[in-house]
Amino acid sequence: MKKTPQSTKPARLLAALCLCVLLLSVLAPAAQAKVGYEYQYSYTFDYWGDLRYAPDAYRVKKVINSSSLGLEKSMLTPGSLFMHGSRLYIVDNGNHRILQLKAARGSYELERIIDHFMENGEEQRFSSPSDIFVTREGDYFICDTANQRVVKLDSDLNLLLTLTKPTDETFDQSLAFLPTRVVADVTGRAFVLVRNVNKGMVKFENDGVFTGFIGAMPVTYSITDQIWRLLSTRAQREQQASFVPTEFDNIYIDKKGFIYSVTTTFQEYDLLWDNARPIRKLNAIGSDILVKNGEFPPIGELFWGTAGGYSGPSKFSDITVLDNEVYVALDKTRGRMFAYDDQGRNLWAFGGSGNMAGFFRSAASIEHAGYELMVLDSVEGSVTIFEPTEYGRLIYQATEQYQRGEYRASADTWQRVLQLNGNFELAYIGVGRALLREENYKEAMRYFKLANDEVNYSKAFQEQRKIWVEENIGWIFVILAAALALPLLIGRIKKVREELREA
Repeated sequence: MKKTPQSTKPARLLAALCLCVLLLSVLAPAAQAKVGYEYQYSYTFDYWGDLRYAPDAYRVKKVINSSSLGLEKSMLTPGSLFMHGSRLYIVDNGNHRILQLKAARGSYELERIIDHFMENGEEQRFSSPSDIFVTREGDYFICDTANQRVVKLDSDLNLLLTLTKPTDETFDQSLAFLPTRVVADVTGRAFVLVRNVNKGMVKFENDGVFTGFIGAMPVTYSITDQIWRLLSTRAQREQQASFVPTEFDNIYIDKKGFIYSVTTTFQEYDLLWDNARPIRKLNAIGSDILVKNGEFPPIGELFWGTAGGYSGPSKFSDITVLDNEVYVALDKTRGRMFAYDDQGRNLWAFGGSGNMAGFFRSAASIEHAGYELMVLDSVEGSVTIFEPTEYGRLIYQATEQYQRGEYRASADTWQRVLQLNGNFELAYIGVGRALLREENYKEAMRYFKLANDEVNYSKAFQEQRKIWVEENIGWIFVILAAALALPLLIGRIKKVREELREA
């Protein structure tokens, strides 16, 4: 009888072992899927620059491609997106056309193909168009790149204006006029990026007259280059390459008329010192007024290596600005999106390179409609539409409530964000800023301390110190009076003692 349990012991061990193997086989794919899930979706950076995974800020809503649009000729290297009202425009560069889509039934349907325009009753064809901009009045500015012109058309595709190479002496006449990007302000002035022109944007008035350049990038060079030039002879300096400003890669004009620009031409060490400025916000005179109150400047990835076959820092191919002044930059190096608020603080980052939904083989352009984001993949010939999750909407809601002066509501919304992501330092800062506006300085100090926000903590501390001084001013005067009177009293006592001793 005693041998029976011993005989069944190996069988039980074998059964337990099989059960463990079965569980591992089931859990291993789940664990791998979890790693992929975290990599695909949102993350942010903490005070120390370390990556912190976060809840999903966006999710894929829809993917538009040639098949879903019913195109007879598939898109070929599309390069740019533009959103105007309920219409989305895709610049299909390889097919010399622009696709005009209209929002319908939760997606977009092809409305018409723009591949020509009318000039004095004659049909003119586009050749490798690069960009389109639609004004408030519904007129089109189109970069007809291979034809070396920018054309302005009405909604019926009739020619209104043609912008060509300026004959001004400030424009190098040896260069071909190859416009790549165009935006226009409310007055009708056009700002054009021209390939190989590094003096900034070419500005045309609403009548087509060239009036100069605006927003030229500042000259940057290393200390080594500077020392070398100082030690060189005049002949050697003449043979050296000139230090010239770099050219922009893309531009976007927001609802207030500020132009956001991105550039991919910079030295990596310039990023560390915030000299590269891959994102700039230009005012009417071309000065950079981008606010950078975050712990790190808006440069995308903070640390980069060679993992996954990708190397180097983030290089932004495009940028879009939401109505709440949150701007989203598209990193073509790794196919990721980085969002920053109006203070330059990182809200979220997500995306990647690949051929899955939400990943890109070549992220070329980004646009938005409300809170939705659209990303164009020039290799796949597709547009991925992202919609915000509850977490993403709460971040936007809290930001907008603060901008409207609804500080208590903003603090409450940030608290809801913290319930979803307790590691989100910006949420602590948001609550602290709202409390600071409500003059609840002591509580604001606590939240700023949690977020390691030294600047705002100092502001709250100064205000709290003023309140403490006002509340205790009586005791302060008593203590000061006592401190002043005590030496006099002690001296008087000593003098009396001496007089008594002498007597």
